[in-house]
Amino acid sequence: MNRIFVEKKAEFNAEARHLLHELRESLSLSGLASVRVAQRYEIDGLTAAEFATACRLILAEPQVDCATASLTLAAHESAFAVEYLPGQFDQRADSAAQCLQILTGKDRPCVASAKVIILGGTLGPDALARVKAYVINAVDSHEVPVAATTGRRDFPPPPDVPIRAGFLFFLH
Repeated sequence: MNRIFVEKKAEFNAEARHLLHELRESLSLSGLASVRVAQRYEIDGLTAAEFATACRLILAEPQVDCATASLTLAAHESAFAVEYLPGQFDQRADSAAQCLQILTGKDRPCVASAKVIILGGTLGPDALARVKAYVINAVDSHEVPVAATTGRRDFPPPPDVPIRAGFLFFLH
């Protein structure tokens, strides 16, 4: 399993600047000093050489992105990660998997992606919970550990759909 964190350089990270403004204004978080946004990719099915090439050519743009194997947080920063719920389509992961398949000419690798939100400043547990509630859309996403390897996505099959006998009888 290979993991990489891709973060836009400060001058190119419009998403982080917008989120900082939005959180300060909408949630009145005066203690929030900075926001960083990184994309975490976990990829299974590539050799070390293929992964290095993929990082350089597909997952990050060296001119505008910083790509690292681990996420470094300053003393005043806290972070959380958000990924789609099982069964939800993750376009970013699917597109990366397609590009990696083209790059390697092999079977499509297993790719998982998550957005990592890094908050700087003095935020208490209550303020952090408010930010998470604001950022995470519980309908299609959930919080996951920032650095935990999720591994292959083997989910149990969904339960059978119940069959209602006499359903049409009640409509008359």
